[in-house]
Amino acid sequence: MPTVKTPIIPQKATFAKVKAPHELHKEAICVFVATGFFLDTDTYFKDVRVLPPASDCELDGDGYFIKSTSWFQWHQSPRSLSFEEALDEFTYLFETIIDEHVGDKKVILPLSGGLDSRTQATALHHLGKQVTTYSYDFKGGYPETAIAKKIANACDFNFTEYHIEKGYLWNVIEELAQINKCDSEFTHPRQMAIFDEYAAMGDVFSLGHWGDVLFDGTGPEQLSEKEELDFLLKKIIKKGGMELATALWNDWNLEGDFETYLQQRVQTLLQKIEIQDTSAKIRAFKSLYWAPRWTATNLAVFEAKRPVTLPYFDNRMCQFICTLPEAYLADRKLQIAYIKYRNPELAKITWEQHKPYDLYTFQHNKPPNNLPYRAFHKLKREAKNKMGIPYIQRNWELQFLGMENDRMLQEYLFSQNMHPFISKPLLAEFYNKFKNVDAVRYSHPLSMLLTLSLKKKQLAHG
Repeated sequence: MPTVKTPIIPQKATFAKVKAPHELHKEAICVFVATGFFLDTDTYFKDVRVLPPASDCELDGDGYFIKSTSWFQWHQSPRSLSFEEALDEFTYLFETIIDEHVGDKKVILPLSGGLDSRTQATALHHLGKQVTTYSYDFKGGYPETAIAKKIANACDFNFTEYHIEKGYLWNVIEELAQINKCDSEFTHPRQMAIFDEYAAMGDVFSLGHWGDVLFDGTGPEQLSEKEELDFLLKKIIKKGGMELATALWNDWNLEGDFETYLQQRVQTLLQKIEIQDTSAKIRAFKSLYWAPRWTATNLAVFEAKRPVTLPYFDNRMCQFICTLPEAYLADRKLQIAYIKYRNPELAKITWEQHKPYDLYTFQHNKPPNNLPYRAFHKLKREAKNKMGIPYIQRNWELQFLGMENDRMLQEYLFSQNMHPFISKPLLAEFYNKFKNVDAVRYSHPLSMLLTLSLKKKQLAHG
C-alpha cells in the first residue's frame, strides 16, 4: 500500500479521500469562518481530508486514507547548555539549512521591518548568496519599505519597493481563488498585488514564515488546562468570527451549539500534546494546526511563480526547538543575538515592532521613553485625516472601503445564489453590520463571506 510521509510542518497540504458522504462539512466550515483556517484535517467536504503533519500515512490502491502513525511528537526536552552554546548551534544549523535550500541559485527574499526576514538576510549575506529583495507597504500607511530598504542596503542586496494600491484584489481575486482553493480568506495575501513581478526576480524564494512562533514564547505564565484552552481560543478566533460562525450554525440547523463544538475540538487536540509547559504547548499546537492550515496556505501564491524554501519549516529546526530551554526562546533572544553576532549594522536598523528603537535599544520601548514618538505620530496621522488622507493600517481597508470597492464587493456577495452556503438574509445582515455598525469588527466576517462566495462559484463550475 502507498505510504506518504508528511513533514513536521507541511509546506503544502496533501489531500486524500475518506469513506464518507460527499457533502459539505458544515461544522468544519463554521470553524473556518470563525478562525480563518480549517482545523486539523478538515476540508470543505466530509469525504476529503488533509493528511496530518509529522505522520506516515497509509493509502489504499484507490487513494483512500487508511490510517496514520506519527513519526514525530512535539515535546519539551531542554538540554543543559549555555545561551552561547545555543547560539552557536542555531548559527550553524540555520546557515546550513539556508545553504542547502538555495544552493547557488539566485534568491528572492521578501523583506519586512521585523526579525524573521532580517535573520535570513543576515545568513544569506554571510554565505555570500546572490539575493534580490523587495518590500511593500500600504499606500497611505506606515512606510515599512523604508526599514526594508535599509536592511537591503546594509547587505548590498538589490531592492525594489512596492506600494499596494487600493482595490488591487478585484483584478486578481479569481486567480487567487484558483491558487489557494479558497482555503484562506482573501484580504491577507498582499503578494498577489505584485504576482507578475516574481518570475523575473530570481530562481528560488527564501521565506521567513513561522520564525516568530518558534523563536518566541507565548507570554502567559504556567496555566491550567482550562486557562490554556481559553487563551488559545482568544488567539485563534477572529473579531466577529464567532458571531458569523454561530449564525451559520443556526442557519444550517446543526446539532448543539457552535461554541461548545469548537471548544471540544480544540480541547481534544490540546490534550494530545504531551507537554506541561504552557508556552511550549501553545507553540506546538500552533505548529501542528495553525502553520500548515493558515500560514502555509498562501505560500501557493509564491510557488506558482518560483520554488519556495522555508528555513523555519525545516524538520531539523523544529527538532532543535524542542531541545532548548524556554528562556532562550522567549522574546526573540536567539534571533536578536544572531543578528548582532553576524551583522551588527543590521541590528542598528529600526525594529518595526518597536519603532523607533533597534535591536540594541528596544527594551526602552515603554513609557515614558516612547511617549514623545507615539504622540508625534498620532498628531501626524490626525493631520493626514483632516486633509482627507486616510491612514491605512489593515489589508481590508484597501479592499472594502470606497465606492468602487463596495460595488465589487456587492457583486461577489449578492450576484449569485449562495445556497447551500449562505442565505441572502444572513449575507445582508453581516454586510450591513460592516457598513453601518462596526467596520473593524465585521471586516473578518465580510472577508470570509467573500471567500465562500468564490468557493461557491468554483463548485458551480465544477
